[in-house]
Amino acid sequence: MTDQLSLALMAIGLGVLAAVALLVPFVAISYRRRGTVTLGRALVWAAALVYSWSIWTYTLLPLPDPDDLVCQGRNLQPGQFLRDLVGVWSEHAGSWRALVLDPVVLQLVLNVALFVPLGFFVRWLGGRGALLAGMAGLAVSGLIELTQLTGVWGLYDCAYRVFDVDDLLMNTAGAVIGSLLGLVVPRRLRGLDRSPDADRPRPVTKRRRLLAMLLDLLGTLLTTIVVSVAVNAWLLYMADDREEIGQAPAAYIGPVVTALIWLVVVLATGRSVGDLAVRLDWRGSPQPAALSRVLRYLTGIGGYTVLGLVPGWGEGAAGVLGLAILVTALATDNGRGLPGLATGHRLVDDRDQPEGTR
Repeated sequence: MTDQLSLALMAIGLGVLAAVALLVPFVAISYRRRGTVTLGRALVWAAALVYSWSIWTYTLLPLPDPDDLVCQGRNLQPGQFLRDLVGVWSEHAGSWRALVLDPVVLQLVLNVALFVPLGFFVRWLGGRGALLAGMAGLAVSGLIELTQLTGVWGLYDCAYRVFDVDDLLMNTAGAVIGSLLGLVVPRRLRGLDRSPDADRPRPVTKRRRLLAMLLDLLGTLLTTIVVSVAVNAWLLYMADDREEIGQAPAAYIGPVVTALIWLVVVLATGRSVGDLAVRLDWRGSPQPAALSRVLRYLTGIGGYTVLGLVPGWGEGAAGVLGLAILVTALATDNGRGLPGLATGHRLVDDRDQPEGTR
């Protein structure tokens, strides 16, 4: 029971991490395919990510200790589960409770239930029918079974779990059932097709502006982490002695590269990555475009990132600037905040016809 709970928590944790890592592109794609992003659809995609991890953790983990490995057999006879069910029926005749709780029955039910969400997500998020859901179920199940049969593709000397062709049948059936259940979702909410009104301008709200700010903060954090890890990995590969490396190079290179990336984006487009994701635009500044874009950078996530690089007082100053950005976003119309006050820009939907200049 403890192992199963640990695996469930692992799947949830990995799914949440994946959702966070993919939030910026998800929001950007949603605004271009659907015209906006909704909490409900975001939660469905997050659930799909958690489910995708849960399949692998439930079917492949925990991995056994090689010293304690017990090789498992295989069932290559399709329909063996029917013969097993007949035996169970005969054994528990007259007792429905004993029949339902029999391990053979529970195993069949779980094998079906495990793949019901797959078919449901294929229908809802992919917009595809039962045939493709069944094929997806068969493919995923086959990959899992082969991984078990080959001892994680040679990591172990033999199969550490039973390979069963009936599992393929039950998993596929579960995916088809899930696809049929997905028919309850209204057709307009299914699939990845572009909404007819995707290019219709939406109201610019403070919530939308705050989402853009969150995406900038999350984007800079993830970019810094990725760059820092890459730099450390390269230094470890090149260095003869780990003690020669230290933390200084990656600690500075990551934030510097991130700050430069956001600077290039703002100077080239007049908008931050978060603004671009939620389709916000800054227009109507009386200042020259180059100056207004520099101010836009310094009074937003760019200034926050740059101040964080300054030793000593920099982190405190970054915190004060971050608080000022948040407070002014909440206090000003449309959430234009400190960048809007500094540049004189209006905050509009980028699908609106341009009026004036940036």
